[in-house]
Amino acid sequence: MTKNTSTTKVPLGEKVTFGFGNLAANLMITTANGFITYFYTDVVGLTMGVVGSILLFARVFDGVSDLFMGAVVDRTATATGKARPWIKRMVIPYALALVLLFTSPSFLPEGMKAIYAFITYVIALAGVYTMTMVPYNTLMGTTSSDSKERGYLSTSRTLFGFGGAFLVNGAVLKIVESFGQVTAASSWTKMAATFALVSVVLLTVLYKNSNERVLETSEALGADQAHKVSTKDNIKALFQNKYWVILILTMLISFIVSGLGGINIYYAQYILGDVSKVAIIGMLSFAPIIAGSLIVPFIMAKLSKRAVMILGNIVMLIGTGIIALFPTNFSMVIVGLVIRGLGIAPGAVAGFAMLGDVADYGEWKTGIRSDGLIFSAATFGEKVGSGIGGLILGVVMSIGGYVAGAATQSVATIFAIKAVFAYIPIILSVLSIVLMLFYDLDKNLPQIVKEIQARHHGDDQD
Repeated sequence: MTKNTSTTKVPLGEKVTFGFGNLAANLMITTANGFITYFYTDVVGLTMGVVGSILLFARVFDGVSDLFMGAVVDRTATATGKARPWIKRMVIPYALALVLLFTSPSFLPEGMKAIYAFITYVIALAGVYTMTMVPYNTLMGTTSSDSKERGYLSTSRTLFGFGGAFLVNGAVLKIVESFGQVTAASSWTKMAATFALVSVVLLTVLYKNSNERVLETSEALGADQAHKVSTKDNIKALFQNKYWVILILTMLISFIVSGLGGINIYYAQYILGDVSKVAIIGMLSFAPIIAGSLIVPFIMAKLSKRAVMILGNIVMLIGTGIIALFPTNFSMVIVGLVIRGLGIAPGAVAGFAMLGDVADYGEWKTGIRSDGLIFSAATFGEKVGSGIGGLILGVVMSIGGYVAGAATQSVATIFAIKAVFAYIPIILSVLSIVLMLFYDLDKNLPQIVKEIQARHHGDDQD
C-alpha cells in the first residue's frame, strides 16, 4: 500500500470555497442555537421544561450518530475521496431538514406538538446535519497534509462560519417579520426555507471545488481498502489518542457556550429592556470573531496552538467579566461582547487545525489514521455541546421561574438570565484553560510527522 501525503499548496479559490460548508452549517446550527428555544416556547407553545427535555434526549442520538458517521466516512472509498461523496449526497436532505426544524403543523393536537418537535429536531441535528458536517470537517484533514495549509482552511472555515452566524443573528427576526408575525409558525417556516435554498447553493459549490489529496490508496482503490481496518479497531485507536480526548472536551465546552446563545433574546428583553437589541447582541457576539480570525494565523506563526487556545480563553474571561460586572449598562455590554468575541477567534481557528495534528499523532501511535472519527469530534462537540447549552438554558430558566410572554419577570428569573449570559461562560472558560494545560502535542509534532513520512517511504519501497 502507498499513501498520498502531498503537501502541495491548496489553490486560493479552494481555500475560499472551503468556508462555504461552515456557512451552510451555521444557517442551521446557529439558527437552532439562537432561536429554537424561543420558537418552541413562544411560537409553538411548549413549556421551558419540555424544551429542555427535548434538547437533553436529542443528545443521546447525537453522541452516537457522530461517531457512527465518522466510522462510515473512514470506511468510504471512491475515486473522488471518502468525504466529498457524502457532501453531494446530503445537499437536498440538508435543505429539507432545515425547513422541518422550524415547522409546526397547525393541525397537530397540543400533545403531539412536543413529539413532532423532538422527532424533527433529531432528524435535523442528529441525523442530516451529522451526515453532512462530519464529512465536511473530515475534508480539512484529507485536503492537505500540510499543517499550515490546514491552518488556512481553518481560517476560511472560521471566517465564513462566524460570518454566517453574524448574519443569522442580525437577520433571522427581520426575515421572519417580513413573512408575517413573529409569533406565527408559518413565518418561521418560510425563513427556514430561505436559508435552505442558500444552503443548497453553498454545499453544491463546496463539493464541486474541493479535492481530497491525503488518501489511502492502492493500485486499485476500492471498498476492500476502506474495510481493511475494522470499525472496532478504529474506535479503539481513537480512544488511545489522548489528545483527541482533550480536544473533544475542549470543543464540547466551547459549543456549550454557543448553545447558551439562546439566552440572547431574553437578555435583550428583560435585562436591557429592548427585545430589538437581540440583533445587536448577536452581531457583536460574532463580528469580533470574524475580525480576530484574520489575525490568528499570524499569532499561530509565533505561538504554539496550545498557547493560542489559552490566550483566547483568557481574553474571553476578560470580556465576559466586564459583562458580569455591568449587566444592565448596554455600552459596557457591547465592550464585553467585542472583547469576548476576539477571545473566541483563537480557539475557533486553532481548534480545528489541531484536529489534523491529532490525526497525525493517532496514525503515529497506532498505525491507524481515522480522519473521519477524529474530525467527528467537531460535530460531536458542536451538537452535543450546543444541546447541553440549550439544556442548561432551559433548566436554569425553569428553576428561575421564567413565564413565557410575561411583561416582567421575577428577581430569580432575572438572576437566571444573567447567569446563563455571563456567569456560567466564565466557569466554562476556566475549564478550557485547565484542559489545554494537558495538551503538549505541538512540541512533538514535527518529529512525529517526520517519522510518519519515513514509514510511508518505507511502504513505497516495499
